[in-house]
Amino acid sequence: MRRFQRFALIVFACMPPVAGESLFHEFITRSGDRLLEGDYEVRFISWNVPNLHLIEDHLTFGQVNPWRLPDEFEIRDAFEAVRRSGGRVVRIYTLSVRRDQDTPDMPRHVTGPGRFNEEAFQALDRVLQVANETGVRVIIPFVENWKWFGGVSEYAAFRGKPREAFWTDPEVIGDFKKTIAYLLNRRNVHTGLRYRDDRAVFAWETGNELQCPQSWTDSIAAFIKRLDPNHLVIDGFHTTRLRKESVESRYTDILTTHHYEKTPDGMIGHIRESATLARREKPYFIGEFGFIEPGGVRKVLDTVMDENIAGALIWSLRFRNRDGGFYWHSEPWGGDRYKAYLWPGFETGDAYEEIGLCRLLQEKAFAIRGMTVPPPLPAAAPALLPIPDQGHITWRGSAGAEACQVQRSQSREGPWETVGERVLETAVQYRPLFHDTDAETGGTYFYRVFAVNAAGLSQASNIEGPVTVENRFLIDEFQDFTHVAGKEGAPGLRTDATRQFREDAHRIYGSRGDALVYRVGGRIRSFRIYAFFPADAAGLDLSVSSGGGRIVPVDSEPVSYDSGGGDYDFWRPVLFHGSCGGEYSLFRIAWTTEAQIGRVEIAYTGDGP
Repeated sequence: MRRFQRFALIVFACMPPVAGESLFHEFITRSGDRLLEGDYEVRFISWNVPNLHLIEDHLTFGQVNPWRLPDEFEIRDAFEAVRRSGGRVVRIYTLSVRRDQDTPDMPRHVTGPGRFNEEAFQALDRVLQVANETGVRVIIPFVENWKWFGGVSEYAAFRGKPREAFWTDPEVIGDFKKTIAYLLNRRNVHTGLRYRDDRAVFAWETGNELQCPQSWTDSIAAFIKRLDPNHLVIDGFHTTRLRKESVESRYTDILTTHHYEKTPDGMIGHIRESATLARREKPYFIGEFGFIEPGGVRKVLDTVMDENIAGALIWSLRFRNRDGGFYWHSEPWGGDRYKAYLWPGFETGDAYEEIGLCRLLQEKAFAIRGMTVPPPLPAAAPALLPIPDQGHITWRGSAGAEACQVQRSQSREGPWETVGERVLETAVQYRPLFHDTDAETGGTYFYRVFAVNAAGLSQASNIEGPVTVENRFLIDEFQDFTHVAGKEGAPGLRTDATRQFREDAHRIYGSRGDALVYRVGGRIRSFRIYAFFPADAAGLDLSVSSGGGRIVPVDSEPVSYDSGGGDYDFWRPVLFHGSCGGEYSLFRIAWTTEAQIGRVEIAYTGDGP
């Protein structure tokens, strides 16, 4: 029987999901310290996917509000990445709660006592629909201890009470219970299932990293169980070492710890202590860990397997953006080195060994299930988005793609030539993914894209075109100084503190007296400069010349997209753009104050580079 089960698991792991059908037939239950699906033990190694139901990383340069709800493409991309990596469980972040500083366009799940945002909950409905179809279950924590999504403090503030009232005040606790009841009784608009009856829910978690008394946990867990006898309850108390009260409580079913110790050995020591306390009492898993190199991750995961711990979820995974590329999230807590991982790993993440980490996690995710990693599946065809010109080509990629190939033709029927051999969707952040530098002025072209991975090329994307080349472009993303014709002063390349710069990972820093000069092979017609400023001042002196001739100042129209510093001390984004007339081929950018520039675009006529 066990041999047949293992064979069935291998077949399932290699098969694409079938849309519309649920792959779950049992709720997750427990027996002593084991988690069960029917008669079989459940163990897992997988990901936290905190933005799966609410995105906080919508950081396109001109977007003031960084929050938005995911669409179906994004949710499916995330689940497919998890499935291909061997994961069978994901943990999302908490239900969001309206904060005082929120603007009206920021989506939140809870907008006041007993008031809920239907649109936000419909996004969560979609998450559970796709979970059923892909065979990946979801852990849902109810409330946030910290500030990021709003939570404990906001519930108390709704009633004009201090934060600590959340744990003891009957009125505030009653408001929180209204949220729990709403969620458990909610009927999913996509599946028709009530949440309390949905097998795609792995378990409910009382909250994220809660600093709460045990009496509060017991009361809330008992309330959850009265409304929903189908699902297990995770004790969301914040700890690196289990507390005795959590182990002994008869109201919660599953124990968890979070680990960001500076060394793997520090993590492992705490994990072994907790495993000893939980053994023969309750199932125990690692709810979050991370910010260590793959060698340390391997040690932690080996400990999880050796100690017969139920599972581990690394922090964290982000998914593809419906506007092209990925969502990005750098981790200040990770020492300005780590970013959220992108599956299946890319060389742009070499600083934190992303490719090695993704392969390791996949190896262990299958190993904990008694399986070896199956052969890679081909990636699905990308979806090419409308193309305004040959300098701004982008697409929706597909899970499992390691790179993309871009092809061009002068006819929709072909023949096709490859103009981008191994294009990374991660080379830039929140920008168009490809610039066809070889397209000839006056030419008309069609484009298509393929995804590439170890299984080969995907099917072709849709075809976009015709695209007529009216201008050429010089586009500088500041990977280096290749595009710069001259420098004045000491402007320098920067890759640090990317969260403050809307995740722009390659910028150039300058201050008064610094300047850059660009030369194009034709006549400059327009420009766009993506700049960041630390304060209210926002100044760049822009000028053009023909090389040895008169220098002419250029008028620009700066547009500020300032949303305030927010939780991450964002610098203020300002777009400088304008047009030029005349026979000018040199463009000069001079700093008048401290600033960083993330991108320069210069459109020009002519056939020169």
